[in-house]
This record gives sequence, C-alpha cells and structure tokens, in this order.
Amino acid sequence: MKIAIGADHAGFLLKEILRDKLRAQGHEVLDAGATGLDSVDYPDYAAAVAAQIVSGAVEKGILVCSSGVGMSIAANKINGIRAALGVNTEEVGFARKHNDANVLAIGAKYTDEPTAESLVQVFLTTAFEGGRHARRIAKIQVLEDSQKGPIAHHE
Repeated sequence: MKIAIGADHAGFLLKEILRDKLRAQGHEVLDAGATGLDSVDYPDYAAAVAAQIVSGAVEKGILVCSSGVGMSIAANKINGIRAALGVNTEEVGFARKHNDANVLAIGAKYTDEPTAESLVQVFLTTAFEGGRHARRIAKIQVLEDSQKGPIAHHE
C-alpha cells in the first residue's frame, strides 16, 4: 500500500519508527517530514500528507504530533480528508468501518510504540463497510462541496 506519513517535532521520533516498520512490511511510504527535533508547525505536515491523498499519490496517511489533535484538525480542513484521532484499536476500527477515515492521527505524548503500531495495523487492514455509512460519507462530501453549513436531515 502507498502511505504518506508526517509529523511535527513532537511526533518525529514515533514517525521515524512507524515509517521504518511500514517499509519493512513492504509498504511504499512517502515521508513528508519533519526531518528532526527542531520546532516546526504541524499544519504544514498535515497539509503535505493530505495533499498526497487528495492527489491520489497515496491511499492513506498517518500523522503524528504531541496529542494528535492538532494534526487531525489541520488535516480535516482539506476537502476529501477524513482524519481520525486514534486512541485505541476499537476506535480506529470504527473510524475505518464507519467513517472511511483516510488519515490516522496519533499523539506521541500519549501513545507508546507498541500501541501506535497496533493502531496503524488496524487502520491499514480494516475495510470501510459502506452501506448506510456510505450515505453518511456522501453527506460529509456535500458539506465540503457546499461550505454552506448543515444539510437537511432525511430518513
């Protein structure tokens, strides 16, 4: 699978570990940075990973910052991105099955290496269920396309 990965300075070390593990598993991984521990701005890396997904260059993205929250907020500003903050494997599974999340955000401050690896594996191997969930994803797309606010509720 083609995957883009990015992190700010706070997520740099965990990103490096995850990138290397993914490559060892045979994935093609595009590393969008950061390249070290010097302070950088997380929106730049969220945007870089999101651009790779929206362009079709990669299938999924992984973002790492201190809490994961900033990265997920920034990535979700890009039309076509459905970034989910991963805290546990069940949650990540639902983010894929029900929300067709295409970006996983991880908080390096709160997630140890084995847990992060488990979150990534669930993210990469869990399929979107479609069905009623596809209707909901379509409504999200309408929101993105219109940028006009809430859509009408229809059963």
